[in-house]
Amino acid sequence: MTTTVFLQLVTNGIAQGAMYGLIAVGYTMVYGIIQLINFAHGEFFMFGGFGALAVYLWIPPVQHLPLLAALPIMLVGGMIASVIIAVLAERFAYRPLRNAPRLAPLITAIGVSILLQQLVFLWYPQPGGHTFRGVTAPLQFPTFGGKPFHLGGVLIQRADLLTVVVSVICMAYLAYFVMKTRTGRAMQATAQDPDTARLMGINTDKVIVVAFVLGAAFAAVAAMTYGLRFGQVSFDMGFSAGLKAFTAAVLGGIGNIYGAMVGGLVLGIAEQVTTGVLASYNATQQWGTAWQDVWAFLLLIIVLLVRPQGLLGERVADRA
Repeated sequence: MTTTVFLQLVTNGIAQGAMYGLIAVGYTMVYGIIQLINFAHGEFFMFGGFGALAVYLWIPPVQHLPLLAALPIMLVGGMIASVIIAVLAERFAYRPLRNAPRLAPLITAIGVSILLQQLVFLWYPQPGGHTFRGVTAPLQFPTFGGKPFHLGGVLIQRADLLTVVVSVICMAYLAYFVMKTRTGRAMQATAQDPDTARLMGINTDKVIVVAFVLGAAFAAVAAMTYGLRFGQVSFDMGFSAGLKAFTAAVLGGIGNIYGAMVGGLVLGIAEQVTTGVLASYNATQQWGTAWQDVWAFLLLIIVLLVRPQGLLGERVADRA
């Protein structure tokens, strides 16, 4: 394998990992505050993609805009769809079980995931029509035209560049929000000790909702970049992407928002490099992209064996 090919794989992995990281932030924020692994978060991501596509398909003036001008409008639509679903799930599925044994909300999260997936599968409306149909096949998503950028011998796709840029912007905003704003400091206090935070006058219910809203908004951003990169969205895309994002969150250290992005980048690069290297030695797909998920979870197992708390996580002693 040449150096150029290796750098191309790393470049592709950075874009892939940035998308994983955006989704993983939602997992790690919710877990850091209420110790819930929200397995429905992948479906929040999926709803964001379909919300963005709905704005593009159902509002004719948007289709006539240049894609760069249409993207902010599509993103707002995707965020609204994702955030509404996240807030409803928190209010009616998770909040009633907040003091229940941990297994109950975990099973509920899996149930919410299946419910949301089937809602889109069965009842996503026909664009421009009044009937409903099942989304049995992926729907086409608008993609960037034009030639990719050249950096040496490496090709950088426009959608990949956009993914990295918006990821940097989102993480910079999240860092500012958590460290500098009143609500962000309330989130930190609630994550450290929710009972004491409540006694100090912090509305912990509001803080938890904010965590769901931020996570869902970031998932919608990731969904739009997914659609632009792959040219399609599907009702089941949240399962695989959500599972990879959860893996990224664990790799980086579950509960650490910066670790979520680091874990996503590590996972994305590892996937691309491993499959690329193996495919270069075997022309078939036997050890290449067909086994991409295997290498991702093998990396997770190795990290958990060597450093169970994740790359940026801290070992915390159990309190009696």
